[in-house]
Amino acid sequence: MEYCNDFRYDLKVGQVGEELLNSILHTKTIEVKRDSWIYKSGNIAVEFESRKKPSGIAKSEAEYWCFIFSGGYNDEIMVLIKSNRLKDICRKYYKLGNIKSMGDNNTSKAILIPITEILCLI
Repeated sequence: MEYCNDFRYDLKVGQVGEELLNSILHTKTIEVKRDSWIYKSGNIAVEFESRKKPSGIAKSEAEYWCFIFSGGYNDEIMVLIKSNRLKDICRKYYKLGNIKSMGDNNTSKAILIPITEILCLI
């Protein structure tokens, strides 16, 4: 998209974005995760197994995932990402061995994804 120094043009671009977000929030399924460890670890934890069975990203049928940055971020940051893109990123970090046991008695496993991998997609 070309840059244009015209308010009417910018307004139309913004309205397209508003319509897109409205459509996602009202017609798509969204898995919502509120994570307080993001602030301390710098990673988003995406569960894929619980009690030796697939769970989280491995079972979710949601079209989008929303991560709410809790803890020191005070729920002031939310990231919305399409499930297919998140799965691709998870595969990358799974292959790199970025896996952590967590949850009740460490019975769940999650893939740790650096925040910068999500926020700095280019």
